[in-house]
Amino acid sequence: MKKILSVLLLGIAIFTFAFSSSALADAANGAKLFSSNCASCHAGGKNLVQAQKTLKKDALEKYGMNSAEAIIAQVTNGKNAMPAFKGRLKSNQIEDIAAYILEQADKDWK
Repeated sequence: MKKILSVLLLGIAIFTFAFSSSALADAANGAKLFSSNCASCHAGGKNLVQAQKTLKKDALEKYGMNSAEAIIAQVTNGKNAMPAFKGRLKSNQIEDIAAYILEQADKDWK
């Protein structure tokens, strides 16, 4: 019984780690990528196109964008005025940008 439980817990841990995009994300690399790909519209966590939809923590929560998965989907596929970056950035780069955005939102972009 102990062996089965140990194997089950190990499997869950491996599954969680393998499918958790933010587990391997690099916010420092995300900062560089954000600067060169996103800052023209989102400098300092702002939004030049839709002023109310900033990257500040409260706005991310209000619009359901307060998770790595939601940010990754938005950056990858674009939406409304935001272009899709799936052809310009690799998935791991987009994950890094998401990690950076969430980190900065927690710091109130200071």
